[in-house]
Amino acid sequence: MLSQIFDAFKSRLHDSNSKVNQVALETMHKMIPLLKDSLSPVINMLIPAIVDNNLNSKNPGIYTAATNVIQALCQHLEPSLLLQPLCTKAQFLNGKAKQDLTEKLA
Repeated sequence: MLSQIFDAFKSRLHDSNSKVNQVALETMHKMIPLLKDSLSPVINMLIPAIVDNNLNSKNPGIYTAATNVIQALCQHLEPSLLLQPLCTKAQFLNGKAKQDLTEKLA
C-alpha cells in the first residue's frame, strides 16, 4: 500500500511545474517525522526522486525544500537505511548537490 502511494507521489517530486514540485517536497518534509522507518520499503525510490534536479535547482525554494527533506530523513530514519541510496546518488551527482550530499554522508 505505501509503495503504491509513493509511486504516485514520486512524480510530483519531478513535476515540471516548480510550484507543484516545491509543495511536494514541503509535504514530504512534513510526512517524514510521522512515517519514520516505515519509509524503508520506498527509500530507494524516494532518494533519487528527492535528489535528482531538486538539489541542483536554481530555484531557491526547491533547493531549500530538498535540503530540508534530506535533513529530515537523516534525523528520523535509521542511518543504515540511508547509507546505500545516498552513496549511490552522491557518486553520480555534480555541483552543489554532490557537495551537499557528501557533507551529509560525512
